[in-house]
Amino acid sequence: MNPNFHHPNRRQLLAGLTALAATGTAGNALAQAAKYPAKPVTLVVPYSAGGGTDIVGRLMAQRLTELWGQSVVVENRTGANGVIGSSTVARAAPDGHTLMLVVGSHAINPVLMKSLPYDTDKAFTPITNIASSPSVLVVQANGPYKTLPDLLAAARKEELGCGYSEGLTRLTGELLRQAGNLKLTGVPYKGGAPIMVDIIGGHLPMGVTSVLTALPHVRSGALRVLGVAAERRMALFPDAMTFKEAGLDGVESLSWYGLFGPAGLPAPVVAQINQDLKKVSSDPVVQKQMHDQGADIMLTPPAEFRSFLASETKKWAQVAQRGGIKAE
Repeated sequence: MNPNFHHPNRRQLLAGLTALAATGTAGNALAQAAKYPAKPVTLVVPYSAGGGTDIVGRLMAQRLTELWGQSVVVENRTGANGVIGSSTVARAAPDGHTLMLVVGSHAINPVLMKSLPYDTDKAFTPITNIASSPSVLVVQANGPYKTLPDLLAAARKEELGCGYSEGLTRLTGELLRQAGNLKLTGVPYKGGAPIMVDIIGGHLPMGVTSVLTALPHVRSGALRVLGVAAERRMALFPDAMTFKEAGLDGVESLSWYGLFGPAGLPAPVVAQINQDLKKVSSDPVVQKQMHDQGADIMLTPPAEFRSFLASETKKWAQVAQRGGIKAE
């Protein structure tokens, strides 16, 4: 027996096994990240099918499926302004195989809701802001309102319902009410698509929604965009005025489409998703598809996206406070 050899004591043995396990765990994590995605990916869209978020999600899912060789399946899990679908993602394993695509309501829900089943800042990993477009005000194409001044004049004289589907569209309508001293009553819906149906059917005078949600119905001749919540008019709707042109300052609202994962998503996976989204978005065909839908591709880095989320929450919290809108 080697006289210099010492049998390890229990503490040394446990320390060695712990170090070996840690090395193995790190190795497994790196191996999983290197093989990502290792199985089909679920993309949760916590809003109804046919809305703007669903359109963006399905376009990106199709392209990522082609790139990854793994299916990216869109699941619409609606309810509570995106909270129900978001809850499932907050509970999911942080391996990148469950992601979610949300709009501005994600940053606004903490302002409008007294309690959430998760901490919005801590329960998710911000990955990137995929795209954005201005919020728009739509009416029935053959209805009584042909121009934005027509609608604003009517809304100053009588109470009019204004449909919204989530926090951002609700507070955009409130911002419009405040800026124009209008008699608007918010009417809640579970998604943008049902709002369009009711406006087309004459059951609702107007609604605030995303360009992507409104565009198919505008092109079909069923809806008309009267107002654009942006600094300048849109080429898609050349006759639609900005609210500033109609004399309302500060009515600007961006419908953004942000990608998140559960908290603790490994940095290599976040980096790969960003890199792969840039690959698919660099395709001129994808760029044209998004442009034709009225959306601009963003793809902001995670840190920049996180800062943007904080600024959005602050902005809309001030709108809610001025309007006396309290968390429910």
